Amino acid sequence: MGEKTAAITAVGAYVPDFVLTNKILEGMVETNDEWITTRTGIKERRILKDDTKGTSYLAIEAAKDLLKKSQVDPAEIDLLILATATPDLLVASTGAYVATEIGAVNAFSYDLQAACSSFLYGMSTAASYIESGRYKKVLLIGADKMSSIIDYTDRTTCIIFGDGAGAVLFEPNDEGLGLQDEYLRSDGTGRAFLNMEAGGSLLPATEETVKNKKHFVHQDGRTVFKFAVSNMADVAEKIIEKNKLGHDDVTWLVPHQANKRIIDATAARVGLQEEKVMVNIQKYGNTTSATLPLLLNDYEKQLKKGDNLIFAAFGGGFTWGSIYLKWAYNP
Repeated sequence: MGEKTAAITAVGAYVPDFVLTNKILEGMVETNDEWITTRTGIKERRILKDDTKGTSYLAIEAAKDLLKKSQVDPAEIDLLILATATPDLLVASTGAYVATEIGAVNAFSYDLQAACSSFLYGMSTAASYIESGRYKKVLLIGADKMSSIIDYTDRTTCIIFGDGAGAVLFEPNDEGLGLQDEYLRSDGTGRAFLNMEAGGSLLPATEETVKNKKHFVHQDGRTVFKFAVSNMADVAEKIIEKNKLGHDDVTWLVPHQANKRIIDATAARVGLQEEKVMVNIQKYGNTTSATLPLLLNDYEKQLKKGDNLIFAAFGGGFTWGSIYLKWAYNP
């Protein structure tokens, strides 16, 4: 890294009001609270019930929360990146609409899609723009309305996902804080095991695709779990070793919230105790692109300037990776 680093200087978040509990799911599919909790760690998830609102609504609210807390003028934002797997529309950029709606009149914007790794990849992208010296304020938002692509008669997926959004602001730092290193990976053979089969150019929507429920997320749970456990742990371990960090040097593990067993396996692999692992999966489930910024928002008051954070994520495609970041401000 050069002298100029890219630091997170503000965070914000939004989750819908409606709480879909395990108890409610018991009346929807053949499952129960004990089964869900034991296998996933999830107790409840938030759902955006308004059919007239999409992912953009979640993203806008998260951005507004960040702007209100930080007192940043949206006109000062140079770039807005929306990390999402559930854009409002195909073709038209959801990020561009979000930027307009929050008053980021001087920013250009685009969507970034890498499934559950979208926000992690977005961190790398946002930091690169800052480090280049080209831009001074980059707003990165992770948002997904997963309920829009979930089949609530399929107990293998409907118990996992929720809706939500989180936002962070990246700015230049001259104290050596912010993003320090990254290790990002992908493997295209993984797309067979976690996907939404129809709706893209390969299988456009037809009466038959709708009838056969091909517009919902499907996954080979065992295969995805196996790859996620192995690869999230691998990259977290690699980034720690590469930067010669001891267990005591890592202040927080910030893992994608897909499954509590995957989180625990990653923490065990890098030798971190439970109190050093950020976890909120019990409240929100897997919000895909929003899990990492939601963690930062929930734990913001516990973070201190100079804390070493290790991010790790795994998503469909397959996509995965880890980022080492030094926290840049006190609560």
